Amino acid sequence: MLRFLLISALAVLASARRSPNADYVEKILEAEFAGRYSNNIIEDALLDVPGLVTKYRYPLEVHTLTTSDGYILEVHRIPHGRDENNTPDSNKPVVLLMHGLWSSSADYVLLGPGNGLAYILAEAGFDVWMGNARGNYYSKRHLTLNSNGGRGNIDYWKFSWDEIGNLDLPVIIDHIIATTGQPKLHYIGHSQGSTTFLVLNSLRPEYNDKFISFHAMAPAAFFIHSQFGLWSVAPLEAFLEETLHAIGVAEILGNRDFFTWFAVNYCFEGTTIGNICDSILNGNNPEYYNSTLTPLFFGHTPAGCSLRQMSHYGQSINTKKFRRYNDIPIRNIEAYGRPTPPEYDLNKVTVPTYFHYSYGDVQADYRDVEYLADRLPNVVGRLLVERDSFNHFDFIWGVDAKDQLYDRLAELMLGYHKDE
Repeated sequence: MLRFLLISALAVLASARRSPNADYVEKILEAEFAGRYSNNIIEDALLDVPGLVTKYRYPLEVHTLTTSDGYILEVHRIPHGRDENNTPDSNKPVVLLMHGLWSSSADYVLLGPGNGLAYILAEAGFDVWMGNARGNYYSKRHLTLNSNGGRGNIDYWKFSWDEIGNLDLPVIIDHIIATTGQPKLHYIGHSQGSTTFLVLNSLRPEYNDKFISFHAMAPAAFFIHSQFGLWSVAPLEAFLEETLHAIGVAEILGNRDFFTWFAVNYCFEGTTIGNICDSILNGNNPEYYNSTLTPLFFGHTPAGCSLRQMSHYGQSINTKKFRRYNDIPIRNIEAYGRPTPPEYDLNKVTVPTYFHYSYGDVQADYRDVEYLADRLPNVVGRLLVERDSFNHFDFIWGVDAKDQLYDRLAELMLGYHKDE
């Protein structure tokens, strides 16, 4: 789909030009964040997350975990800071970061030391863990199933974000607690990363006791008001899934090698194709977007997901409900004991919850976030980002994400540990 978007954009956006705020962004980078972003865009686009973290001299651990249904997950850990709080300490507060649809743990390090959320939290004194959901670039292995394309391997891809929340997260969380010795942790999720947290704690409410706080950045659950253009294909979700599965297509945007190759060869600032790459990543809202980093972002994102993850969101859009995946009636009966899927019981999500959202987000519309917040029993904060134009990708790539959001996140979580 992203290839199609790129080709289509070439035809309709040939007149794309430099961001009207590019000079301002460059001034910000020179004055405040000099030397903190990538010092070699192409090199960093080609590195994986462990390579990036170690390149910038942060401690890095790679943990491999297996779910109850055989998926092998890769989790990345930055146990302490590089410049501050830079000694191992078993008493550090723990935080788990989970990425959104099509993404990976790379979301939290691409902005580089001083700006990437994982680095900021490590310097603030946190033991930082970054998960990777089944099916993305880092978590494509399985004990018995093959994730490669083709009709014979469709079974690997028969999962949605329901399984990510219900089966992936418990394994990750239990491993973190066992490894660190800390009985509870903080959780930050962007978009689908928040969806899966809600799935986990509604289906397995005993996990509520394992969290200190939940920070939902641009959470995706209800889609009553969202006007995001791609949602227009939602009514076709059942037909598309059945048709694509029949021809052996079950993975979406999973060819990271292609996107990395395209990024490092074509997505350069100031070129026509580079401007089109920018428009895809910044949502046609170029304010506060650092177009110099576009090859780096495209080098790591998209990281792949299952067609069923997208289908499940399509069902949420169609029904305007937050409920479990809807299969054919006989399989629904097998899974849920009823011919239609039940809604997630949000009353069971009792973790102290903070919503971080914005007026400029067309994917997670602020009214849908507020609708979700009204249905949770323990909402501590509804925190609108100050900049009105802050969009869905600014939560992970915005040049001012540190000032608008990340520093506040660290402060809120540290507030739980002042007396320790």
